[in-house]
Amino acid sequence: MKVLIVGSGGREHAIAMAVAKSPKVDKIYCAPGNAGIAAQAECVPITAMEFDKLADFAQEKAIDLTIIGMDDPLVGGIVDVFEARGLRVFGPRKNAAILEGSKAFSKELMKKYNIPTAGYETFDDADAALAYLETAKLPIVLKADGLALGKGVLICNTLEEAKDGVKEIMQDKKFGTAGNRMVVEEFMTGREVSVLSYVDGKTIKIMSSAQDHKRAKDGDQGLNTGGMGTFSPSPFYTKEVDEFCKKYIYQATVDAMAAEGREFKGIIFFGLMLTEDGPKVLEYNARFGDPEAQVVLPRMKNDIVEVMEACIDGKLDTIDLQFEDNAAVCVVLASDGYPVSYKKGYPITGFEKFEGRDDRFCYHAGTAFNDKGEIVTNGGRVLGITATGADLKEARANAYAATEWISFENKYMRHDIGKAIDEA
Repeated sequence: MKVLIVGSGGREHAIAMAVAKSPKVDKIYCAPGNAGIAAQAECVPITAMEFDKLADFAQEKAIDLTIIGMDDPLVGGIVDVFEARGLRVFGPRKNAAILEGSKAFSKELMKKYNIPTAGYETFDDADAALAYLETAKLPIVLKADGLALGKGVLICNTLEEAKDGVKEIMQDKKFGTAGNRMVVEEFMTGREVSVLSYVDGKTIKIMSSAQDHKRAKDGDQGLNTGGMGTFSPSPFYTKEVDEFCKKYIYQATVDAMAAEGREFKGIIFFGLMLTEDGPKVLEYNARFGDPEAQVVLPRMKNDIVEVMEACIDGKLDTIDLQFEDNAAVCVVLASDGYPVSYKKGYPITGFEKFEGRDDRFCYHAGTAFNDKGEIVTNGGRVLGITATGADLKEARANAYAATEWISFENKYMRHDIGKAIDEA
């Protein structure tokens, strides 16, 4: 069969490598792809938001399955466009992708269906938000309602910081129209855990847990990024946590969406906070996390195409989802200066050391070919270096050793990805 993957980052590269292992697949396309994905797929110069061009391409090439990797096209309704053309596509429709597209919607859903989450208020007016903050308990969390590349969340320790945050989100529009509406949320403390799941509208199958590192610098200092590294499984995601979430969060979310007439088929990413009062939902995403996909997918035993087709057909209950009894750690190699400003176009060397290995992976996030045919840096997050191991400590040591294989000017990384492992 022929598969089209829509997207251009490390997540899409991880999906492409998983799809390439499927015996069902003999041709992969990726739009627009990147220099690394080009090793698994034929890259097509169509961007993720050109829905009609993508659908035209899928029809022209008789694509059997299209996989949408990114949040923007899902929230924008790409699945509806493909389905209207009779094309087979994996991902939630627009009315279900709102689970990620609007934080206000997801908070209201959780409140209505008694799904554990932090207390909150929603504001369309900056003055009303500022008035509310005068009497709110600090610290407090401000969230732009819409999509903001994983960066539209501000944790404010003082009233002054909170007021500046309202200005940034709602008045200065730092995150564009995502800040037209804002959610003000109580601050929760505890361990963060990410749990990905496959959903077919009624059945949910949970993948292995993971834990992301959002801050740019060691010790969780610096600005929020799209993610500087991750590990899987999380030692803090215990059997008790799993049982609680299965009872009160996972199936409850799928059922709530169905009850609202928003049947969800695709990936639900649960961002959880393990508080003293039990697990609570921090956020939902409607697709694989990046870089969570880079540590979860290499550990999955199943044929990813088989699982995705079962989701589309409402037959996920027939799938026995299984993961290797091992661990994986991903360290992001970034351009120094990310997420603010950085230079691009530096040649990258060392890829050959990953060839033919099934325990070390180099996922491309921000790469391109230059006019000499060299692979060069083309983004803030450049590569995701993932390694597996018998346990998390071994995987972490393997991943950091593998980061030394890659060289490029202004290479930057955190040195404490998975350090929480040592504290578990």
